[in-house]
Amino acid sequence: MRIGVYVDGFNLYYGARKHCGRGTPGWRWLDLRALVEPLIGWRGGEITRIVYCTARVDAVASQTGAIDQNVYLDALATSGSVDVIAEGRYVSWAKEEPLVNEPAGTYRPTVYRHGGEHWDEDLPLRRALASDGRADSIMATVQKREEKGSDVNVVSHLLLDVLTKAVDGVVIVSNDSDFELPLRMVRDRVPVGTVNPSTSPTAGALRGRPDDGVGGHWWRRLRAEDYRASQLPDRVGMLRKPDG
Repeated sequence: MRIGVYVDGFNLYYGARKHCGRGTPGWRWLDLRALVEPLIGWRGGEITRIVYCTARVDAVASQTGAIDQNVYLDALATSGSVDVIAEGRYVSWAKEEPLVNEPAGTYRPTVYRHGGEHWDEDLPLRRALASDGRADSIMATVQKREEKGSDVNVVSHLLLDVLTKAVDGVVIVSNDSDFELPLRMVRDRVPVGTVNPSTSPTAGALRGRPDDGVGGHWWRRLRAEDYRASQLPDRVGMLRKPDG
């Protein structure tokens, strides 16, 4: 049974960061093949294709991040941890948004309100007036950055491989509910494994029954120890794992 694995790199990265901690070492030098192979839920299944969909970090936004990522992508290709690296892109723009506090746990963020006290006119903020004319939300102009193309690349490679019969089963590594329709369609043709990289429960839109369509489907959720146990060697050919 030939298995194709399709990785949503953006979703995987932020899922791993939530599991392992943003400032902690030991999880970013990730071997994708080693991560997924133990999860395969079909007897006789062999991974024949891993497609990693990501976007290059903008060196203007983070020079060290861009350098480290370039080394990592080269290491993935050199080691054979992936077969295809499909690149999207980052876009950025300025947008005015309400200022909110950082949510704790499962609580939703709270919009800061301004009643007129302790207002610093030198801050790059402004008051947004409510319908009755009183000062309400505090607004800030922020830089928005968004990854474009990775989710489309995931779906495109997955559907093409299924429709051309290049694979007999697929595994998608993501907890993005936008994949609901393509996965529902694919389950009518081949068995599907869904790997949730985040700390959150698997999105309801990605759930189904093991016997949907052709049957044989399964769902898994990664743990912090899965990431830490699936690291590339410190040296991959001429490449060395970046410090930290």
